[in-house]
Parts: sequence; structure tokens; C-alpha cells
Amino acid sequence: MQLTRFSDLAWRVLMYAHAAGDRLVTIEEMALSYRVSRAHLMKVVNALTRSGYLTAVRGRTGGLRLGKAADEIHLGEVLRATEPDFAIVECFATGNQCVITNCCRLPSVLDEAIDAFLGVLDRHTLESIALKPRDFRRVLAPETRKTA
Repeated sequence: MQLTRFSDLAWRVLMYAHAAGDRLVTIEEMALSYRVSRAHLMKVVNALTRSGYLTAVRGRTGGLRLGKAADEIHLGEVLRATEPDFAIVECFATGNQCVITNCCRLPSVLDEAIDAFLGVLDRHTLESIALKPRDFRRVLAPETRKTA
């Protein structure tokens, strides 16, 4: 099983916003820091804002900040909000063509495994994985060091 880059970036955006504290962060700043496409990051940020994990402040001096306290943002919830599905085998996907679907026992085992995976993530919050601002300063692109 592999998570999408979208979900990976969602967690990293939240970690970055948390490390910034009260300072508003921008999409441009995070795109440069993480060396990712601004357009792709914009989609991630929009999803996180719609889900309430980020709050966007409009205007020339605007930016982004956490929309909830870090200890209220559970990793499993973020994953459910950002992953399109958990179709890790054909029979979980729309348009399933597997000929043994009706008698196969594998889906119930995989459902249990996915539930366990999400259960572990549900026990952890953004606060529990948060990095300190100094951790980000060590790895940020030199162009962003002045703003972090």
C-alpha cells in the first residue's frame, strides 16, 4: 500500500504551519521549502482549508495558519480527508473485474488491516509529530530562511 503524494504533503503542510506558530505561512514559502509544485500544493491547501485543518487569511499580508489546535488534528482524520480511497486491491475499486470476488476471503482480512492502520493514525495527533521551528530552519531552502 502506498499513500498518495497529496496526503503526504497534507501532513507536511500541517507540520509546517504548526512550526510557524502565530506567523502566517504562504503557499509560495512552503512550495519553495518542500521543493514541490506550487499548483499541487495549492490543491492540498484548498482541501485542508475546506476540511477546517487550515484557516486562510486573505489579502496582501495574508497566509495560512492551523484551523484547529494541533492536539485536535488526528492523523487518521487528515488521511481520510485527503486520500481518495483505500482500494488497495482490485475488488475494493469501482469497476471490479475479479472473478473470485463473491467467494474470496481476502477483502475481510484487508479491511481489518486498513482499520488497524487507520486506528494507529487516529491515536496520533499533529502535536505528537510536530517539529520545532529550528528543525525546519536546518532543512529549508536558503531563500526561505529569513521568513521561517
